[in-house]
Amino acid sequence: MAYYDNILEFEPDFKGVDLRIGIVMSRFNIDVCEGLLGACTSELKKNGVLDSNILLITVPGALEVPLALQKMALTEQFDALIALGAVVRGDTYHFEVVSNESANGLMKVQIENDIPIANGILTTETEDQATARMSRKGAEAAQAAIEMANMQIKLDQVSE
Repeated sequence: MAYYDNILEFEPDFKGVDLRIGIVMSRFNIDVCEGLLGACTSELKKNGVLDSNILLITVPGALEVPLALQKMALTEQFDALIALGAVVRGDTYHFEVVSNESANGLMKVQIENDIPIANGILTTETEDQATARMSRKGAEAAQAAIEMANMQIKLDQVSE
C-alpha cells in the first residue's frame, strides 16, 4: 500500500490470481458481444484469472443482463461480475429505454449486493462504432472488475 501526503492510499491492483469472475453477455448484436467477450476474457487471463474461475452466462438482450447478474451475486461465489452487451441506436425510443434501464439495473444489483459490476454494455449510434470500440471496452471491463474486486478485498482486510 502506498501513501500520499501521509495518507494511506490503495493503488490500483490488476492481479487477478485467485479472483472469481462472473460474466453475463447479451446475445443481441452477437458479433459485437463476442468481440467484447474475447477481449474481456483475454484481459482477465493476462492478469492471472484462471479459466476455472470464470463463469459465462448468456441472455437474450441487455435488459435481461441485470437479472442474471442478480442471481450470480446471490450465490456469493464471485469477487466481481462483468456485464457485456451492445445497444445500437435505431429509429425508435427503444434505444434510450434499453440503455438507461440496463445501466440502472446494473447499478442496483451492484449496490444492493455489495459486489463490483463492470459495465461493458456498449451504447452506440451505429454498428460500426460498436465494432470499433468492442476490443477496448471488453478489456476495460475486465480491468475494472479486477481492480474493484481487489479494492473490496483490501477494504475488508483493513476493517478486520
